[in-house]
Amino acid sequence: MAKMDYYEVLGVPRNATDEEIKKAYRKLAMQYHPDKNPGNKEAEEKFKEINEAYEVLSDPEKRRMYDQFGHQAFGQGGFGQSPGFDFDINDIFGGEESPFEDIFSAFFGQSFRNSGRSSKAKKSRGQDIRADITVNLSEIITDKNITLKVRRNEPCSACSGTGSRNASSPTTCPSCGGRGQVRTTQGLFTISTTCPRCHGTGTIISDPCPVCKGDSVAEKEVTLTIRVPAGVEDGTRLRVAGEGDAGKFNGIRGDLYVVIHVRNDTAFERRGVDLFGRLKISFPRAVFGGQIEVATVNGKKKINIPAGVQSGYQIRLRGEGLPDIRTRSRGDIFYEVHIDVPQHLSAREREILKQYATLIGESF
Repeated sequence: MAKMDYYEVLGVPRNATDEEIKKAYRKLAMQYHPDKNPGNKEAEEKFKEINEAYEVLSDPEKRRMYDQFGHQAFGQGGFGQSPGFDFDINDIFGGEESPFEDIFSAFFGQSFRNSGRSSKAKKSRGQDIRADITVNLSEIITDKNITLKVRRNEPCSACSGTGSRNASSPTTCPSCGGRGQVRTTQGLFTISTTCPRCHGTGTIISDPCPVCKGDSVAEKEVTLTIRVPAGVEDGTRLRVAGEGDAGKFNGIRGDLYVVIHVRNDTAFERRGVDLFGRLKISFPRAVFGGQIEVATVNGKKKINIPAGVQSGYQIRLRGEGLPDIRTRSRGDIFYEVHIDVPQHLSAREREILKQYATLIGESF
């Protein structure tokens, strides 16, 4: 039976680019893969034919020979007569620009690698942990160092984080040979899965540490000092790299996330970096104005009251608010003026006030 033209097999023109050939192959390989067509001999043969065509057309030299001599360039029966021909599956389905490793994971329920490549077991990374702290609003005018205690996993001191008695070295896992993965063959592909005996570490502990029971880590309370930046917002989460749980078997540490709660211990309302407060002044001060001393979050400051000021008027004190956590510039304080009406007057005060009322046409 005459062999089909490789370009027709992949459904591409003879002047197709390498990328077009690869794209067409991926699409057809997904469609006719034996695991998606169990028991379908026709699909299996089609899949072999697609792979044979791709192996030739994806190789510049083989493609040149095929374009010049056709199937005869590879012998009487053409190229790739054996269904078990060898090619690097990672070159087709792997790499940064291809999502097909994930797609094949969907086929098999696990990730896969080329059988010719070994996989080195990785030490586990420690878990991220969380801590909550509370600071006062008046404390975040400048950067502040906070000391806190956290409980986290530390390398077991008895075994130096090895998990073995007397800190002896773990032995190579006999099931996977230290690779952390075992391989099984499914159709044309070799599938790598996590070794069930060593759980991917590549080693086994024959004599576990009696303190950590072979876990290599133990929980411990530690004291840390962190810097809280000036102007931090309530609910801000700070990441402190490398201060989380220790990784098992001396793996790298996770991170510590500190959630900051800001408690308002001032008479001001916070709106971003600006502060808003009430300023009570007497009736005479409202009439005559002048300079008075007011409270801020950073001590006493003097401000000017304009003569004839009315209730509800806002006086702005620039640069006395909270620092911006990004630019470090300071916000402002806004004082809303409220004229204080006295509730209890002496006889003399009442007499003088009535005289003033008479002058302005008021009668009581």
